[in-house]
Amino acid sequence: MPGKQAIWSDGLAGTASRAADHDDALIARIAGGEIDVWPQLVDRHLSAVVSHSWYMLNDRDEAEDVAQEVFLRLMKKVKDWQPGGARLRTWLHRVTVNLCIDRRRAVRPEPLDTLAEGMFSSGGGEETDRGIDLERSVRGALQALNERQRAAMILVHYQGFSNIEAAATLGLSVDALESLLARARRAIRRDLEDVAGELLGDRP
Repeated sequence: MPGKQAIWSDGLAGTASRAADHDDALIARIAGGEIDVWPQLVDRHLSAVVSHSWYMLNDRDEAEDVAQEVFLRLMKKVKDWQPGGARLRTWLHRVTVNLCIDRRRAVRPEPLDTLAEGMFSSGGGEETDRGIDLERSVRGALQALNERQRAAMILVHYQGFSNIEAAATLGLSVDALESLLARARRAIRRDLEDVAGELLGDRP
């Protein structure tokens, strides 16, 4: 009888496979001329792409620009999309990483330190202040990482990618990805000892 871990892993794999099949089906319909299906496809992935871009760039406007470019590229690729190949989520985040790296390397003014509205509870007081301070600290720690380390951390710890999927997204081996994550975690623990546990999902 399979163990709990095997059952859990099989369940996750099945869910991911069904999601990928649904994406492929939507793309096929769009390629066949059902343009009204496009918003459904975008809605499935837009928030994750914007969130990923925001953590990479620390600028909401830039993140939205990147997301727009990502989906423009997807629209151009719809006719040539091969079902059963790369999962759409993997493709979208690979393009997102590359566009964000290009933008960070471009000469542009430093973005203002802004925070998304509604990220923290609206209760006010010390709890909200702590949340804001934590978010600023985390963003600062992420921005201090090199681009590949930052991308790996965001995919695994914010987007919920498995190591295998994150490695595929970044075009790396799993061992190389795990090495990136290990170096990133050490840097964060060194720079943000007080909040690193919350960022990395550690438990006492």
